[in-house]
Amino acid sequence: MRALALNCTLKASPAPSSCELLLTQVLDELRGLGVEGQMRRVADHHVPPGVESDLGDGDEWPELRRAVLDADILVLGTPIWMGQPSSVCKRVLERMDAFLAETDDAGRMVSYGRVAIVAVVGNEDGAHHTSAELYQAPASGVTYWVGEAMGRVDYRDLPQTPETTAGTTRTAAVNAAHLARLLAGSGYPAAG
Repeated sequence: MRALALNCTLKASPAPSSCELLLTQVLDELRGLGVEGQMRRVADHHVPPGVESDLGDGDEWPELRRAVLDADILVLGTPIWMGQPSSVCKRVLERMDAFLAETDDAGRMVSYGRVAIVAVVGNEDGAHHTSAELYQAPASGVTYWVGEAMGRVDYRDLPQTPETTAGTTRTAAVNAAHLARLLAGSGYPAAG
């Protein structure tokens, strides 16, 4: 098993980072469970804004993307800035958005079958909000529909369910049932 910790501090190396310390502690705990890990500081890489896997022209996201996809566990670490994930973290989420359009041979998102956890550090309120923002992005644990802004059509009033919503609902249900079956056969271990 392999883990990748993406440190989304705003500081480039070698500046000290509380986010790095927390991620190191997470990786140490994982190592004790037989999971090898590495950390990458995103601020040390040229990752331009966008929602594609490769924007060319010196884009270093493809290298980080490959590391994400090679890992069994993604640990996404961010400091809290004004109650939000860092701008670097939001950039990572934007770039991971490309996973929605990329599928494997079975038609699943290329990030399917991986586990993601979150590490948040800061000196202000916002850890719950930041965690909620991050959990929506890397996994398929949510389904949704949104209508036109200021529109009057409710979801229940649609003549039929949009295929994208139906597919996302199906994926969330498949993931939930699969994980529930795994946990029924072998539940989470007690915390030490």
